[in-house]
Amino acid sequence: MEAYDRLAAARAKGRPTGLCYIRNIFTDFMEMHGDRRFGDDKAIVAGIARLCGMPVTVIANEKGGSTKEKVRRNFGSAHPEGYRKALRQMKLAEKFGRPVVCFVDTAGAFCGISAEERGEGQAIAENLTEMMALKTPVISVFIGEGGSGGALALAVADEVWMLENACYSVISPEGCASILWRDSSKVKEAAQCLKMTADDLLRLDVVERVIPEPADFSEVYETLKTELYHSLVLKKAEEIPALLQKRYDRFRKFGAT
Repeated sequence: MEAYDRLAAARAKGRPTGLCYIRNIFTDFMEMHGDRRFGDDKAIVAGIARLCGMPVTVIANEKGGSTKEKVRRNFGSAHPEGYRKALRQMKLAEKFGRPVVCFVDTAGAFCGISAEERGEGQAIAENLTEMMALKTPVISVFIGEGGSGGALALAVADEVWMLENACYSVISPEGCASILWRDSSKVKEAAQCLKMTADDLLRLDVVERVIPEPADFSEVYETLKTELYHSLVLKKAEEIPALLQKRYDRFRKFGAT
């Protein structure tokens, strides 16, 4: 499949959202609300759960299913309070020694005036800084779209995995085509140039693993449940200084070759 076809699959109506993964992979999920500064952003779902009996913190972008739900969730585009809510849960995970699992699916952070007034850029930057030094294992899984800093704010992790049809890029192909060529008809060329597919990013060592997508998504849930559990058990056994050094080195190597 070409890059734009992968993007279309990532955006497809009926594709499982973050809550679908939480409900099918984890047990005893208890959602936590609010950032203790402004409010509760419905575009980010966060809480504690069990993964095969292991206590974990789970954070996910949530786009919603129905039209009404999509509007309530702001189509998965988080406000500053959403990222601050996520960070609050990460810091609690660090305090109690729980690994963190993030599910990323967003076209990008919300770019409205209200978000800028409340410090969208600062909230994202704070997440990047804090996640790099978070003293607990972190794995992020791209399950759909991964757009710009809005996605990266949940993806400074020890490992980043992608579903076969997920995408991850600095800008949407539509935005790229408008900026570079001032021609929206070149969206397919832009998608190809951005190297945004899971296969592209695996070759570039930006992600560690690509999860196949069979027709039955229950197989994806089972695969992720098993692989996440085993990976987090191994990472929990590592000394924290070694874990943090590996996380730092992971990002420092980007673009080195």
